[in-house]
Amino acid sequence: LVPKAASGADRMDARYFVEHVRQELAQNFGIGAVNRGGLSVRTTLDTKMQQAAHEALITGLLDYDRRHGYRGPLQKLSTTELELWQQTFKTLPEIALPKSDWQSAIVLETAELYARIGLEDETEGVLPLSGVEWRKFITDSKRGASVKVVTNFLEAGDVIIVAPKEPNPAETGLPDLPHFSLQQNPEINGGIIALDPFTGRILAMQGGMNFASSEFNRTTQAQRQPGSAFKPFVYLAGLEAGLTPATRILDAPFVLDQGPDKPKWKPANYSQKFNGLSPMRIGIEKSRNLMTVRLAQQVGLEHIADVAKRFGIAEDLPQQLSVSLGAQETSLLDVTTAYGEIVNGGRGLTPTAIDRVQDRYGKALFLHDQRHCNYCTFDDPDQLPILESSAPQLTKPEHAYQITSMLEGVVQRGTGRSISKLGYPLAGKTGTSNDSFDTWFVGFSPNLAVGVYVGFDQPRSLGRHPAGYQETGSSAAAPIFREFMARILKDTTKIPFRVPDNIQFIKIDPKTGQRAKRSTKNPIEEAFVTGTSPETNGGIIRGNEISENASPKSGQNNQTLGLY
Repeated sequence: LVPKAASGADRMDARYFVEHVRQELAQNFGIGAVNRGGLSVRTTLDTKMQQAAHEALITGLLDYDRRHGYRGPLQKLSTTELELWQQTFKTLPEIALPKSDWQSAIVLETAELYARIGLEDETEGVLPLSGVEWRKFITDSKRGASVKVVTNFLEAGDVIIVAPKEPNPAETGLPDLPHFSLQQNPEINGGIIALDPFTGRILAMQGGMNFASSEFNRTTQAQRQPGSAFKPFVYLAGLEAGLTPATRILDAPFVLDQGPDKPKWKPANYSQKFNGLSPMRIGIEKSRNLMTVRLAQQVGLEHIADVAKRFGIAEDLPQQLSVSLGAQETSLLDVTTAYGEIVNGGRGLTPTAIDRVQDRYGKALFLHDQRHCNYCTFDDPDQLPILESSAPQLTKPEHAYQITSMLEGVVQRGTGRSISKLGYPLAGKTGTSNDSFDTWFVGFSPNLAVGVYVGFDQPRSLGRHPAGYQETGSSAAAPIFREFMARILKDTTKIPFRVPDNIQFIKIDPKTGQRAKRSTKNPIEEAFVTGTSPETNGGIIRGNEISENASPKSGQNNQTLGLY
C-alpha cells in the first residue's frame, strides 16, 4: 500500500491494520483496482502509536495468562523421538509466537534445579528453576502452590516454549549453557484501537495477539457485549431528559416480573451491596447496576435506543432493561468511536484508516477530510484558517462534557482509578459482561480515544483473579489501556478537557448531591448546565429524584443477565 521504508511494516506488527485497509479499498474500488490499479494510498497509521498498542496488548494478555497458571507442554515425545530429538524438531508443527525471541524447545533432561533443553538450531540450553518459579500448577481453574522443583513440573520429552533470560548469579551447579525461561502461548485474546476524536482517523489498530495465528480482527469483526462500558449512554439519556449529575437515584434491590412461566429479573451490583439514594454521578463512577436500571426505567428504553443509534453503537436496541447494562452486542471500533464523539463535544465521527486515495495519474479518488476551510487563502495575514465541520451534532456539547466529567470521576475515584496513577487528564469506563465473558476499558484523553477488549474467541469466563475476585474490565482490560497511555503520553504537555461556555462548576456532597458545606468530606466539583445548579432547602434538592416508586415505561421485558 505504501513503500516499506515509509510504512515501517517490516519493523512492527501492523498487519491487522493493513488488512483492514485492504478490505476497505476492495469494498470501495473493487479487488481488481486494489491488485492492479496502481492506486496510491495514504493511511492514517501512526507508527509510534501502533508500536505502543501492539506491545501494550501483548503485555496485558501475557500478564493475564501468567496469573492463571501453566497449562502444560505443547505435546509429549516418545522415547524414540526424544533420542533423535534433532530430527524430531523438523517434524514438529510450526507455532505462531507473540514475541520474536520466543522459540520451541524440547526438554532433554530434568533435575531438581534445572531442565536441559534442546533448541531448533540443534544447540542446547538450560532452563533453571528461576525460569519457572513464577508459574503455578493449575487444575480445573484452581491455582496450586508455587513450583519448588523442576522435576515436579517438567518431564523429559515435553515440547515447550522458551525465551532467553539473563543468568542468576545466585544459582550455582547448573550446566554451562545459555539460560532460558518457560513461556506459553495465551489462550486469551483481545484488541486495542486508538483514534483521533476530532477527525475519526484510526491511529493504531491491533486486532489480536498474533496475525499469523488468526487474521480475525477483534477490534472490528468481533461482536461482544460491552457490559458497563455502555452505561455512559444511559446516563447521557438521563441528562437529555432533564436530570443532572447530582440527581439522586435509589440504589436498592430491584425485582421485575417478566410474565407467566418466566423467572423474576433481579439484577445486582457487583459488590452485592445497596447504598440507598445516591447522586447519578456516583452510579457511573462505581458502576452500580441497580441505579442504572432504575434510570433506564425512568427515561425510557426508547430514548436510550435513540442515543445508541445516534452514536452508532446499535442500530436497533432491544426493548429490554438488561440492555442498559450492556447486553447488546457491538464492536470495539463502534464503542470507541462513540466515546470519541463524547470527547468531541457530542459531534459525530466517521472512523477511517485511509486519508487519501489517488490513481496512477495522481487524481484524487477519495479524501476522508471533506471539511471546508475558511480563510485558507491567507489573504488576511491576521486571520487564522477556520475549518468548518459538517458532522452532525449528536447531543448538546454541555451534556457531552457532563458525561466526560463523570467518566473522569471513574478514573479518579471509581472502577478505573488505577489509571489515575499516570497523572494525566483521562476519562473512561470499565465493562464486564455476564460471568466475565467479555472485559473492556474504553476511554480518552482530551485528544485521543482508545478502546481495549479482552476475552476468549470461544466465549467462556475469564475466571477468578489470584487475589480471589472475579476477573473484570478493571483487572484484564484497564491495565492495557494504562500501559498504552503511559507510552503515548510520556513527556507530553498535560491538556485539560475542553469545557463549554455554559457549564458552571459547583462543589457538591457526594452522598447527598447537595451543595457542599465547609464540613463536607471529599466534595466533588460538579459540572452543571447554567441554570440547573442544585439549591439547598431544608436538606432537599429541588428537581428530579428517582425512587422505587418511579413508574416503569410500557413494553419492557428483560433477559436474565447480571452484567456489571
